[in-house]
Amino acid sequence: MAEVILMPRLSDTMTEGVIAAWHKKVGDPVKKGELLAEVETDKATMELESYKDGTLLHIGTEKGGKLQVNDLLAIIGNKGEDISGLIGGSGSSTAAKQPEKKEEKASKPASSGLQPATAALDVSKMDEVVLMPRLSDTMTEGVIAGWLKNVGDTVKKGDVLAEIETDKATMELESYKNGKLLYQGAKKGEKIAVNDLLCIIGEEGKVDVNAIVAAAKGGIVMADAGAPGSESLKTEVSSQAAISEHHGASSSNGRVKASPLAKKLAAEKGIDISKMSGSGDGGRIVKADIDNYTPAATPVTATPAAEKKAATPVFTPVISGQEGFTDIPNSQMRNVIAKRLGESKFSAPHFYLTMEINMDNAMAARPQLNEISPVKISFNDMVVKACALALRQHPAINASWLGDKIRRYHHVHIGMAVAIEDGLIVPVVRFADQKTLSQIAAESKELSGKARNKKLQPNEFTGNTFTISNLGMMDVEEFTAIINPPDSCILAVGRIKEVVVRKGDGFGVSNVMKVTLSCDHRSVDGASGAAFLQTFKKFLESPITMLL
Repeated sequence: MAEVILMPRLSDTMTEGVIAAWHKKVGDPVKKGELLAEVETDKATMELESYKDGTLLHIGTEKGGKLQVNDLLAIIGNKGEDISGLIGGSGSSTAAKQPEKKEEKASKPASSGLQPATAALDVSKMDEVVLMPRLSDTMTEGVIAGWLKNVGDTVKKGDVLAEIETDKATMELESYKNGKLLYQGAKKGEKIAVNDLLCIIGEEGKVDVNAIVAAAKGGIVMADAGAPGSESLKTEVSSQAAISEHHGASSSNGRVKASPLAKKLAAEKGIDISKMSGSGDGGRIVKADIDNYTPAATPVTATPAAEKKAATPVFTPVISGQEGFTDIPNSQMRNVIAKRLGESKFSAPHFYLTMEINMDNAMAARPQLNEISPVKISFNDMVVKACALALRQHPAINASWLGDKIRRYHHVHIGMAVAIEDGLIVPVVRFADQKTLSQIAAESKELSGKARNKKLQPNEFTGNTFTISNLGMMDVEEFTAIINPPDSCILAVGRIKEVVVRKGDGFGVSNVMKVTLSCDHRSVDGASGAAFLQTFKKFLESPITMLL
C-alpha cells in the first residue's frame, strides 16, 4: 500500500523546507535507508532518507521548490498503484500541474482600469520570493552587511546574494534559484525581521513586484490589471535600480567586494584589500586571494651622502588637549549578548562556589598523553572532559529552569565560551562524556577556529547543557561568570599558579588552579553544586580516572 511522506520538521525552528536536490525521480525503485532528497532548512541542508521499500510514485515539488512542514513531500508505494486519493486528484504529480496553473492565470483576459491586488497572496509559497532566513536559534532579525548582487543583476543558483549579520556571526546567503534580482527588501546597514521579505528573484516582466511587496507588508496595492508587463512593474524595478546605483554596486562607491573571512584574514595580515583584484564571482576577493597575495616590492630611493649627514630637525610636540570620543554602533551579536546575559543576571538568582584544585598530576600527565595522542591535548580539553564526567554523576547540574519545571538532560553537551571581535560565542562539544581526550581536543580546536572566522553552523553553537569560560590563558587568576541560558550553571576557570605549600617537614611548590561555579539557585542547590565540584576536582587531581 502506498505511503505518504510529509515534509518533516528538521530543526526546532523550521517552518518550511526548500528541495535542494532530488536523488530519486518518479518511477525509480527506492530501498529503505536510501537517500531521497536534500532539504534546505532554516539551519542547514540536510539529507532525507527513505524509511520504506517501494517505488517513488509522486513528488510534492521539483528541485528549488518550497514546502511547508507537514506538506506532501513524496509518495512511495507499489509500481502502478493508484494514488489519486492520496493527492486529492489525478495520479499526476503536483509539480507537473504547477506550470498549467501559471499558464491559466496568465491567459485570463485583462480587464480595464485599476484593481486591488489580492490581500490573501501568500508570498512565503512563491518561488520568486526570498524571505529572511533564521540563521541561528536566537535570531529574530538580520542586518544587511552588504549586497553582492544589485537590482537588475543576473543571479545563478549558488551565487552569494548578500552578507547577513546575525546575533551570532556574519553569514553569506546563497541563491537557490536562477533569475534576475528584481527587488531588495532593505539597504546595506538596515534590519529585516526573520521571515520578512528579503528579495525577489525572477524573470523580468513576468513578476508583479508591487503586488508581492504589498502582500509582504500586509497591505493592498493598486496594480494595473495587466500586471506581468505593466508600467508599475517597470517603475518598481527602475526605482530599485536607481537606489542600487546610488549606493553603488561595486568598488566604485568605495565598498570592496570580499567575503567576511577574506576581510578578516586581510586585516590580520595587514593587507589593503582595496588594492587587490579578486578571483571570485564578479571580482570578489576570497580566502585563496589573501593566501596567495604577494605584496609588490617598494622601490628604494638612494639617499645622497650629503642628505645622510644633514642634522635631523628636532620637533617639540604640541599638546592640544582636545577631548573626543568615538561612538561604535552595536553589532547584532553585541545586542543579543546584552539582552540575554542581562536577562540571565537579573532574573536568575546567581550564587557562586569557588574551589582550588591541585594540578600537579594533571601537569605531569599531559606530556605523557601528548606523546601518544594524534592531536595536542590542552588543559582546557582536560577541564571539558572532567566536567562532562562529573555531570554524568550529578544530573542536577546538567539542567535548565523552565518556569514550571526543571529539565534534566540525559545527554552532556559542553559549551566553550570563545571571544571574537564582535563579542562572545559558545561552540558546543556534543556528547562530551562519551568522547576521548583526543576527540575533544580535535573538535575543540576545529570549533574554536570556526568561531573566530565566523564560520560556525547553527548546530555547532546551539544545544549546550553546561558552559565553561576559561580565562586562564590570559593570566586571570580568578573570576565569576554569568550563566549562559538555558544552562543552570557555568564554570569560570582561572590560570594555573605556583604556590608555596607545606610538604612533610618542609615546604614545596604546587600548581594550583581556581575555579568558580555560578549556579542558578532556582534549579540548583548549594550542596548539589559543591558535590559536583568535588567530583570535578577528583578527576583533575587524578587524570588517570578520566581514562577508565
